[in-house]
Amino acid sequence: MRLAAWFGYIIIAAGYQSVSAYAQSLDDSLRVYAVNVVKTPPFVKQVTGYGIYLGQGRAITAAHVVGNWPFFTHPRVLIAGLDLPAKVIKEGSVEQTDLALLSVDEERLPISLRLRRNPLCKDPPQIGTNVIIVYPEKTARSRIISPRLIPPQYRGRFSSLIAEAQGSGAGVFRADRKCFLGIISSKISKYGYRELNGSIVLEENGFAGYFVPASTIADFIPPEFRF
Repeated sequence: MRLAAWFGYIIIAAGYQSVSAYAQSLDDSLRVYAVNVVKTPPFVKQVTGYGIYLGQGRAITAAHVVGNWPFFTHPRVLIAGLDLPAKVIKEGSVEQTDLALLSVDEERLPISLRLRRNPLCKDPPQIGTNVIIVYPEKTARSRIISPRLIPPQYRGRFSSLIAEAQGSGAGVFRADRKCFLGIISSKISKYGYRELNGSIVLEENGFAGYFVPASTIADFIPPEFRF
């Protein structure tokens, strides 16, 4: 009886590991869209950030990843094992819209990547939605949190938030639909609640990650570059 129970446990555990490995594999499949954005400013060492490939030779990242003088920093995009010179199509600013749209020579990309189109999410994310943060070398899970968990003066501007800070330019994907939710821009002080002497108190609790949402990305891309 004990042996049967033991074997039953092994089967259940093996099944759980299989499901977990499958879920991780689905998350990792999104890494095909992740890129490194490299800039080499004059007289300054090389700086590397992250970005997301949209399709047709275009990639989106945070404006501050490219820098204040993109035409003098010679940005490059590392994608599919290639190191490609990039052209800045459009650049916003940290103070306004923290996005930069880049392009590379699509003909130099492998055919499997040229055929891909990265779908933007159509619906705004709801609080509690599970998300996947995508880098070229890894993925991480998080969730959407309420702006009420950050200081009041920031809530109007930074309303799309995840539970932890992440790397600038990394992509946020919706876990259930695998659509593209946004680009990580910055970190904001976060509050947490705890009980103290029978009362609920608010206190600082690390950092939340702000991402520029898909709706803003859609409006940022010039009409002639949309698909």
